[in-house]
Amino acid sequence: MIKTIVLLLYYVFLRHIPMQPMPGYRIGYKLRYWAVRKLLAYCGEDVVVKDNCYFGNGNKLKVGDRSQLGQNARLGGTITIGDDVVMGPDVVMMATSHEFKDLNTPINMQGAKPEEPIVIGNDCWIGTRVIILPGVHIGNKCIVAAGAVVTRSFPDNCIIGGVPAKLLKIRS
Repeated sequence: MIKTIVLLLYYVFLRHIPMQPMPGYRIGYKLRYWAVRKLLAYCGEDVVVKDNCYFGNGNKLKVGDRSQLGQNARLGGTITIGDDVVMGPDVVMMATSHEFKDLNTPINMQGAKPEEPIVIGNDCWIGTRVIILPGVHIGNKCIVAAGAVVTRSFPDNCIIGGVPAKLLKIRS
């Protein structure tokens, strides 16, 4: 019952409190942090949730210490975000998808594919308007360039970008 009330409070009021540099933004960050601590499957210390972030009921989302959920982020399905992850605005991570194998059946009647969890390593930077698709694992200390569509996994220390995302450089 309490989780339902907090969820309602988050989506009706808390997610709309402005972020910096608006006056009072720290109060908004603290209130959203209080709410996500109660809603997420796991929420580390000092997590920052920017305004208008959507994560369903939160029961499949894990966020590590000092990480950020970006402004207007949309996070769906089983997602694990490591420690010290920075996320730009308008990021989309979807661990779910539609089935589309049968050409004789309309896509909307084929149901959902099995969920494929997304994992983001520690100390990553996910740029503005990045899309991360089901089953992707991004290693530690990676940078994902703005606008990238990540369709496959990448190891540690990668800088990736493009549509579809590809390795641009190894951080050394």
